[in-house]
Amino acid sequence: MHPTARLLLGLTTAAALGLGLPATAASATTASAAASVARAAETWSWGPTASSDRRGWAGGVVRSSGTGLRIHGDLYDAAGARTCSWLKIKWLSDHGRWHTKTFRNCSQSRVLSFRVNAGYMLTSSAKVCRGTSTRITGRCSGWEGVWSQGG
Repeated sequence: MHPTARLLLGLTTAAALGLGLPATAASATTASAAASVARAAETWSWGPTASSDRRGWAGGVVRSSGTGLRIHGDLYDAAGARTCSWLKIKWLSDHGRWHTKTFRNCSQSRVLSFRVNAGYMLTSSAKVCRGTSTRITGRCSGWEGVWSQGG
């Protein structure tokens, strides 16, 4: 249990016993306090990761959910580039399998928001590349860590 939640639990219980409040009120207050503490620790930021020519870049957050982890973010394409920015995300699942998801943004005026439901993963990495509207042609960044179990 998180130290802050433990402190709140002790204080809430002591106050409820001292004031004669029902135990359900104390447990409801403790549950909401513990949930707010847990929510704060469930988001990790990553990026920005840029292509080698700096005309495409991506960044975002990793959030925990009831079904594992989700990678959220935005993929940008620089104005006047006349090509597309590509984002490739790979992650290792808890079953030992590598998965890959690719996103493309060819609009220099709009940001592409993306989301990957990675489930229970052990590690994930991303790289940003340049390319045409159909494939990656090069100018990629190296694989940069997005999230890893244990930090």
